[in-house]
Amino acid sequence: MFFKFIRAIVRVLLAVINGNAQYQNREKLPEGNYILVAPHRTWWDPFYLALAASPKQFSFLAKAELFKNPVLRFILVHLNAFPVDRDKPGPSVVKRPIKMLKESDKSLIMFPSGTRHSSDLKGGMALISRLSKKPIVPSVYQGPTKFSQLFKRTPVIIRFGDPIDVSDIKKMDKEGLAEVERRVQGAFDQLDHEIDPNYNYIAKEKNAE
Repeated sequence: MFFKFIRAIVRVLLAVINGNAQYQNREKLPEGNYILVAPHRTWWDPFYLALAASPKQFSFLAKAELFKNPVLRFILVHLNAFPVDRDKPGPSVVKRPIKMLKESDKSLIMFPSGTRHSSDLKGGMALISRLSKKPIVPSVYQGPTKFSQLFKRTPVIIRFGDPIDVSDIKKMDKEGLAEVERRVQGAFDQLDHEIDPNYNYIAKEKNAE
């Protein structure tokens, strides 16, 4: 209920601030649970992903530091967020999302790169997908990367790709993880190209700075 309430508020706020969002290929979203992944390009792209995939509810991973603030902790917990210690991740980083994907109706939003401005994919999504037996759904955000750009009604585009099944990868060793990362990064690149063949996030970030 809390997730739906917050999503409704965010939908209104973003419509007032920007009001120029396009959600492409929604038909590719699976019926059941899945792991929605995307490159992390700005702090508000999780909100747009959750809106684009509505009415599906999600949980997500958030850095442990955010949970130190009691007010923010209350909000994050009720938004189904899991704390992650990036220095010492621990087994719970994988176990809790797997349990949630198996036993609830909630899917998972993940940013494999871990932080913004990074293109290195991590192995967590591969392990969670393999052990939960849920597909990875690639997506990309193209749009404002500065808060001021939102008010200029710069178009926001979320595009979904075909679900990625990793069940054919026998072992999630170094080679297996590399293959998952190759497939996901390839999907990101393809989706970006389909939206805009000339899109280059890194170049835009450097120019913005």
